[in-house]
Amino acid sequence: MMQTGWVFGYFMLASAALALLVFPHWRQALALRWQRWWLRGRTQGQRAGQHLGAQVRQAPTRLWRQTGVGVQGARRWWWRRWTWVLGGGTLLSLPVLFTLSWSLWGTRTLEGFDDRIDPLNPQVAHLLQGEHLVPPPPLPPEVFHTAEVEIVRPLLASADRRWEQMDPAFVQLLLRAFKIMKEEHGYDMALLEGWRSPERQTLLAAKGGHVTNAGAWQSYHQWGLGADCAFYRDGKLIISEKDPWAMRGYQLYGEVAERLGLTWGGRWQMMDLGHVEWRKPGVREAMRAARYR
Repeated sequence: MMQTGWVFGYFMLASAALALLVFPHWRQALALRWQRWWLRGRTQGQRAGQHLGAQVRQAPTRLWRQTGVGVQGARRWWWRRWTWVLGGGTLLSLPVLFTLSWSLWGTRTLEGFDDRIDPLNPQVAHLLQGEHLVPPPPLPPEVFHTAEVEIVRPLLASADRRWEQMDPAFVQLLLRAFKIMKEEHGYDMALLEGWRSPERQTLLAAKGGHVTNAGAWQSYHQWGLGADCAFYRDGKLIISEKDPWAMRGYQLYGEVAERLGLTWGGRWQMMDLGHVEWRKPGVREAMRAARYR
């Protein structure tokens, strides 16, 4: 309550200063009153110099009289303008008093300090509330060995698709994206590659920039925080960007991933439409340290 009193006091001072800026006749009246007091003091000082002896003897009486004149002047000013002062102060104080009393009544929380889960994002809400999703069963190995898949994704047959190799929190976010894609848009998702060893990263980087521009320990795959995904339809992987159905799916997948706080490769200059990653705090620093090892 002491802090509240100080805040209210500062608010009143600020309101008074604002009132002086807004109402010119208030400033004029205050300046005129100050000028009169100053002129009266200067005149009395001059008279004091001319009659030093008498003034010294009469100093207590004169001081008392001047104080009385000042007090009477302030009282007259107050009685002429008290309605404006009290009315203006009351109007300026009403908003802050109403907000303060409303926030302190019961268990209400001001909107700017509300730390509850946003009900407009039920996917994140369920995830934060502890819903644990289970990875889907692995797809048949032969779906990753077709010629069509090999053209688009070289060496995909030897990629690691073990969910347990990835960061558990990232796995839950990725599974949440898979669930939304299925329930809201009708797309079945498939994990093409999750964790990737630094040796495999070096091998892929050697194939050129059309495969990857990241060297060993410079990809989120090495930290279990990156995943390449595609669509599964009629027993086949749909990876080709020439398929309008797949392109629509990639766009929806990117929107869902970003809604969950993931970074989508479709925003990059060299687009990687099936790639998502979680830029977990601290990983960037670890990548920089690994670069100079």
